[in-house]
This record gives sequence, structure tokens and C-alpha cells, in this order.
Amino acid sequence: MLMQAYEFSSIIEDNGVIHIPIQYLQNISSPVKIILLTNGDTQNKTEKKFSAIRLKTKGFKFDRDMANER
Repeated sequence: MLMQAYEFSSIIEDNGVIHIPIQYLQNISSPVKIILLTNGDTQNKTEKKFSAIRLKTKGFKFDRDMANER
């Protein structure tokens, strides 16, 4: 099986769509094999980061030793 390689840059949309430039689409008429290479930015834009938490401690009594037991 003879494979032809095309190289281009694209952005993956939120719904997972990658647009292939029209000049390559004209030459493709069979199933394709996709290999994704990133530019090294490992942060996933859907990744949620923990930034803060609020706890209600009114009426809860503890001392420093109790707080640090874990």
C-alpha cells in the first residue's frame, strides 16, 4: 500500500474538527491515517484547575494539632 504524506498546521475546534486545506482535499479520495503532533504545549484547554475552596467553619472548634493531624 503506497501512502502519500501531507504536512500542514491546523487548530482543533472544540467539537474535535480539524480542517484540511483544500489543496490536499482535492488529492484524497480514500480513507486516511491521521498522526497528530503538538508544538509542546501540554496544557489541555479543557483541563480544569483547582484555584480555591470555601469552607464554612463557623461553630467548628479545633486547635493547631487537630488541624495538622493528617
